[in-house]
Amino acid sequence: MVKFVASTGLSVNTRLLKGLNFIIPYLVALLLLSTVMPCIAAATEGTELKNVGVKFEEKTQVGKTDLLLNGMGLRTVFLFKVYAVGLYLTEKKATAETVLSAGGAKRLHFVMLREITAEQLAEGLLNAMDKNDTEAERALLKPHIDEFRALILSLQVIPKGTIINLDYLPETGARFSLNGQTKGADIAGESFYRALLKIWLGPRPAQENLKNALLGIPQYKSKGGE
Repeated sequence: MVKFVASTGLSVNTRLLKGLNFIIPYLVALLLLSTVMPCIAAATEGTELKNVGVKFEEKTQVGKTDLLLNGMGLRTVFLFKVYAVGLYLTEKKATAETVLSAGGAKRLHFVMLREITAEQLAEGLLNAMDKNDTEAERALLKPHIDEFRALILSLQVIPKGTIINLDYLPETGARFSLNGQTKGADIAGESFYRALLKIWLGPRPAQENLKNALLGIPQYKSKGGE
């Protein structure tokens, strides 16, 4: 190292600074991409997220209730596409407040776009839930939250392509299903499902433009309205 420094005429600090000057522009570009990517990746056409090839049905059924697709979008973390999600309601709503106060059956329909562990999924969902509930609300919901956490952790790994439904049935509560198969018992209480919805629709949502997308506002619209 002494011989190298002598031959180049550069101190270690000088060479370090030159290295940082070379790397920093690339880091800045990466940060800029991570900011705009959630919008670009979620281009929609009809009921399809065309950049990821996920199509949502315009109508579905929960129990005996017909539901309509209210909105759909893409959850991203930096440059990674995590899942596509669609919100189904008995009638279309344009604000988070009207969705959260609405009665009747509901569905959040997810298509996983990458493999994640059950621990990653549980941590992500429950951390976002904490941000949108008061301490008193969390205390009341703790038994339901613990039940939901245990249910997710039992899955261990959620592969790419997995389909998850989080349904609300007024007569029984929140229902979790994986690839069409119900997992665990329904979790009673409309307040718990409302807390789940607030992960995406609350005042501090997991992703702001995804919140808008679930309310029917496209995450991204190219010039010319294409």
